[in-house]
Amino acid sequence: MTHNSDFAIVAEGLRKRFGDTQALDGVDLAVRPGTVLGVLGPNGAGKTTTIRILATLLQADSGHATVGGFDVAANPADVRRTIGLTGQYASVDEDLTGTQNLVLIGQLLNLSTRDARARAAELLAWFDLSDAAGRVAKHYSGGMRRRLDLAASLVGRPSVIFLDEPTTGLDPAKREDMWGVVRSLVGDGSTVLLTTQYLDEADALADEISVIDSGRVIAHDTPDGLKRVIGGHRIRIRTNDAADVQRAVGVLTAVGTSAPEVSARNTITVPVADESVLTPTVERLAAEGIGVSELSLHLPSLDEVFMTLTGHTTEELPGSTSKGVAA
Repeated sequence: MTHNSDFAIVAEGLRKRFGDTQALDGVDLAVRPGTVLGVLGPNGAGKTTTIRILATLLQADSGHATVGGFDVAANPADVRRTIGLTGQYASVDEDLTGTQNLVLIGQLLNLSTRDARARAAELLAWFDLSDAAGRVAKHYSGGMRRRLDLAASLVGRPSVIFLDEPTTGLDPAKREDMWGVVRSLVGDGSTVLLTTQYLDEADALADEISVIDSGRVIAHDTPDGLKRVIGGHRIRIRTNDAADVQRAVGVLTAVGTSAPEVSARNTITVPVADESVLTPTVERLAAEGIGVSELSLHLPSLDEVFMTLTGHTTEELPGSTSKGVAA
């Protein structure tokens, strides 16, 4: 049994069914104060359902959870005063300006109009939205709306923040900006539960990672520990000529930690111990006279994680393409 006083967020044995769908099947999570827990999994795994229960938007069928020391079922009002929540899709009022959206939320949180305006200006500046403060949100870009939505969740200075796939739909530069915001929040002492489908995002931000599959936590570790389980980095190459594939396999066999995999369009992938093998790989390919149109070093993809942990890819999960409540 977890000692709840040691954690900002605790979930024990959460179960939730929607009709014939078992969305959660005994989820256990624990997040220490001032840290980030990344909850990694595909659509349909149960990430959003877990957050909605922890944020008091849903009631679990069974199990127990506390947030900020408050029982989510017995003390929902206290939990709501403790948390900020940013969902998968921006929920700001598109007919209000950026300032009006944040001031309205401040007033709903019982801030004076003066304090609400001051907090709105502070957040708009932090999220680089000051120039758009007087524009209605319907004219914001998708990335701007996501930033405004996150700003809205921070008006009340919450100590616990739920971010449900906050970078979905953002371009790489805006994803990096959002990562900087998360790091700043934790630096200020907040606790963050972050759901994502991106292993690189969890790796960049999380102190610990829980992997959810079909409503259950199937793995929990630090990012480094999880990467050791799933085999670290991969080198992927694509040869110019199909006749060179077998020779390229020989080169990658020499640098990899297990047998290379050959897929369509002359593409070969091999797990490697670390980044240091990239240069020798390039040198060996050049020495063999093997031309390539692609050569990359990358972290395992989500599919590779799930294949290692469960024996199937994310596309094979029941409901993995669903946009329903079990996301």
